Amino acid sequence: MNNNPFELLKTSKKSKARLGKITTAHGVINTPIFMPVGTAATVKGISSRDLHEMEAEIILANTYHLYLRPGTDLVAKAGGVQKFMGWHGPMLTDSGGFQVWSLKQFRKITEEGVHFQSHIDGSRHFFSPASVMEAQRKIGADIIMAFDECTPYPSTVPEANKSLELTLKWTREAKAWLEENPPIHGYPQYFFGIVQGGMHKELRLKAIEALKEIGPDGYAMGGLSVGEPAETMYEITDFCTDHLPEDRARYVMGVGTPWNLLEMVLRGVDMCDCVMPTRNARNGMVFTSKGVLRYKAGRFAQDTDEPLDPNCDCYCCRNYSRAYLRHLFNAKEMLGMTLATIHNLHFYVHLMQEVKRRIADDTFEDWAKEQIEILQRDL
Repeated sequence: MNNNPFELLKTSKKSKARLGKITTAHGVINTPIFMPVGTAATVKGISSRDLHEMEAEIILANTYHLYLRPGTDLVAKAGGVQKFMGWHGPMLTDSGGFQVWSLKQFRKITEEGVHFQSHIDGSRHFFSPASVMEAQRKIGADIIMAFDECTPYPSTVPEANKSLELTLKWTREAKAWLEENPPIHGYPQYFFGIVQGGMHKELRLKAIEALKEIGPDGYAMGGLSVGEPAETMYEITDFCTDHLPEDRARYVMGVGTPWNLLEMVLRGVDMCDCVMPTRNARNGMVFTSKGVLRYKAGRFAQDTDEPLDPNCDCYCCRNYSRAYLRHLFNAKEMLGMTLATIHNLHFYVHLMQEVKRRIADDTFEDWAKEQIEILQRDL
């Protein structure tokens, strides 16, 4: 523990944008980075080969889902999640706190942890800080998250403070358990604490100061993108990065659109993840260099000469037209969802590669301002 995997390489003179790298046993992660979400040890609709070919550097899995199915003992037997799913790069596991919290009518939160019913079969389970850390030891991700309670939006100061105190208590217990129980797969796992506190700056600061005393290997910002206005999300993120340690990785959980990512990087964020590129692809929406395109729309039915994005060199855009993708969607063919997913994730991954190049040559801020406007357009 406390063997900091993050190295800060550069901070922009015009914003809080940063270049860095996170060194893990499964490879180096160059930040800022977008992390595709592979909830159940799979990024929906595509293979690990597709992820490697699009140059993804790190992906996520989720403790709650893997605990329920197929079970963390089986993942451990396979040698950890990377071997289990045939992914050869770094991985991060979300602790499952958000998933358990979102069950609402199926869970009961106590000081000791959360009693909940499985969304699959209704069976009863209990998550504690220790049991969640044990599960993540078995899963074997390179970066593991503290068990937290996601503060709902909106919340009063007393409500958010009560939730925050519980998260901090659980984080201390998780850290103590990890120190007594080393990794089981032969490589280090880095522990990230989660900054909660709702939309209340005084509570976010309280969380940061408490986490500094606990000493995680990195810091995540949770409880964002949960229904608050985008400007509030940006304001809270900006406030948090003003107070987070500069020598630790900063991760905003569950964000977001391509323009959200650029806004986050401007505010000093190193890592983001979101299901949006995969979920939206399956529902007929893709992100492009010219704006948002709903490929299922009737106006693309005869568009046999135009790819989803003429400026994209992903497998989908090199080989297939908008008319074909629309046909696949209407015919309910799985290939359509796969191709759209490949495009969206390729777009996200390569957008962040361009972000890194722009920060390196000191042209990021003006470029980002222009891109934020373009990327939000409806095509």
